Amino acid sequence: MSSLLFPGQGSQTVGMGLEFYENFDLVKKIFKLADERLDFSISKMILEGPSDQLQLTKNTQPAILVVSYSIFKVLRDEFNFDLKSIKYFAGHSLGEYSALVCSGALEFNDALYLLHERGKAMQNAVPVNKGSMIAILGFELEEINKLLKNNVPSEGICEIANDNADGQVIVSGNKEVLDKFKITLKNKNIKHIPLKVSAPFHCSLMKPAAETMKNKIDIIKFSDPAFEIVANVTAKAVKETHIIKKLLIDQIFSTVRWRESLIYMSKSGVKNFIEIGPGKALTGMAKRTIKNSNCFSINSIADIKNLINESKK
Repeated sequence: MSSLLFPGQGSQTVGMGLEFYENFDLVKKIFKLADERLDFSISKMILEGPSDQLQLTKNTQPAILVVSYSIFKVLRDEFNFDLKSIKYFAGHSLGEYSALVCSGALEFNDALYLLHERGKAMQNAVPVNKGSMIAILGFELEEINKLLKNNVPSEGICEIANDNADGQVIVSGNKEVLDKFKITLKNKNIKHIPLKVSAPFHCSLMKPAAETMKNKIDIIKFSDPAFEIVANVTAKAVKETHIIKKLLIDQIFSTVRWRESLIYMSKSGVKNFIEIGPGKALTGMAKRTIKNSNCFSINSIADIKNLINESKK
């Protein structure tokens, strides 16, 4: 049994998806549709840059969807990959929108619009340089929660943004609060890395963005997905449209429970984790969290051929 995983922000690079764009007309059509829907050339930004424009959250989010959806369509329609072995679809943060599109729950055009608006709303929720995020390595969630409880003032915001994998947790909040928290981590010899992000995602500072997006998500038509979606907010499978909509809104200011999602899928019989989209972050997280799992990153035509050969064994 397998799960398809779709990456989130941080996986983007200029030139992602180029091989698929050059080799498949259906990918050219997807890129053209994206340009028309967004009313600017997201395709040129993806394929040629400039990097500083691609890194803007409002552009990054739809760009990753375009590439992930393109790779999925090539895998399914050009290589006739059998989806009967797929039990779940799951996406990391914005990747949840890619999962919904590829599972038939959300139209590609609608997802493009929502992600562009989501990126703007998340960026505008907190003034520039007033928020921050830190990756903490080698410690588990419970240990970090204790540190936060004992070292963060009640009036400050410093919260778990992502529980990504065993030994990889992201915290998010007010920059001045996180700067003080970094001193605590340094004094305790806890390895940590400041993240180059434009806003403090997945914490309560994002609630204004969630309010903005609620109005936009509510008016978009969703369909029941063809596959169960493992939601970031609950780390459980969901298929009902009204629940999916609510969870997309809550996801903006809630912890991405990715480690728990991987464990949930594994306990439900999933042995193979297939990452569809740019980068290899999600398969790395799966390898660290689910021992003896089979992980595949689909970034090239050769990756697809390898996956299909493995699936025939």
